[in-house]
Amino acid sequence: MKALVTGASGFLGGAIVRRLVRDGDYEVAILARPTSNLRDLAEVIDRVEVVTGDLTDAASLDRATKGVDVVFHSAARVDDRGTRAQFVAENVTATENLLRAAQRNGAARFVFISSPSALMDRDGGDQIDIDESVPYPSRYLNHYSETKAAAERLVLTSNTPEFSTCALRPRAIWGAGDRSGPIVRLLGRAGEGTLPDLSYGRQVYASLCHVDNIAEACVLAARSEQAGGKAYFIADAERTDVWGFLGEVAAGLGYPMPTRQPNPRVLAAIVAAIETVWRIPLVAVRWSPPLSRYVVALMTRTATYDTTAATRDLGYHPIVDRDTGLAGFLTWLESQGGAVALNEQI
Repeated sequence: MKALVTGASGFLGGAIVRRLVRDGDYEVAILARPTSNLRDLAEVIDRVEVVTGDLTDAASLDRATKGVDVVFHSAARVDDRGTRAQFVAENVTATENLLRAAQRNGAARFVFISSPSALMDRDGGDQIDIDESVPYPSRYLNHYSETKAAAERLVLTSNTPEFSTCALRPRAIWGAGDRSGPIVRLLGRAGEGTLPDLSYGRQVYASLCHVDNIAEACVLAARSEQAGGKAYFIADAERTDVWGFLGEVAAGLGYPMPTRQPNPRVLAAIVAAIETVWRIPLVAVRWSPPLSRYVVALMTRTATYDTTAATRDLGYHPIVDRDTGLAGFLTWLESQGGAVALNEQI
């Protein structure tokens, strides 16, 4: 059996590669640009086939999918930086091209890493213990949400008896090895003293997902006979108090927690002004906005997910609990000089 992993230079993609190599059930190949930094694969790179190419290049997709049985597609544009055209090209068109190449070359399974952001309505509110019956919104929060939803639909409608496709929806993947994810970015701002307190005294809960838990779900999804054409929420066993969790990790790193609470109306006006400026392509392609409607929603809306379907169809159960994951995360962050130092490298 042979597996192809995209996004292997990233946090989740790298974790999937290491898990597959460790299990020994697959020959593992990755698609990587010539400029990709594969430092986090150093321990396994000698057991991985590196196919040099790009998701936008049809010839490299054809090379990468030759002889492959399972594709794990985790590569995506995830930042707020970029134009809509860039998000469509990298999240939608690239996924469609990879699907077609994999199917053409005889792959049997395609596991797509989606996101609950695909279901976040631009003007919506809390989503408490929702399941997969929740429909896509009519208005999306940002280009990322819109294009992940579009890519997910492409994946699910490509399912056939010979080519089983599914989508996994983890939120805010965290854990040791995370160099640029949302939690690291927020912690970096906390360490710099620039993170505002957007809780306004309210508890905001989220179903986060430790990186080892979503890697486990990927392996299970590739084996499942019930997953074809379906999407699944994947999450840790514990509900997370978002601001409490940030406080716990910040305290472990010696950072102060934010106390400054901006006026909500002023905040909304600032976000609207920033989003207007970031519609200018020259700005959008060069910098990430300091604040966005999407980030505010992540920090102020409760979002918890029912993982019953993943348990039923995939046999999914979290393999890393909160305390174990947090201890490893703090140790790793300290070894990297803290979240502020990591943010400086982004």
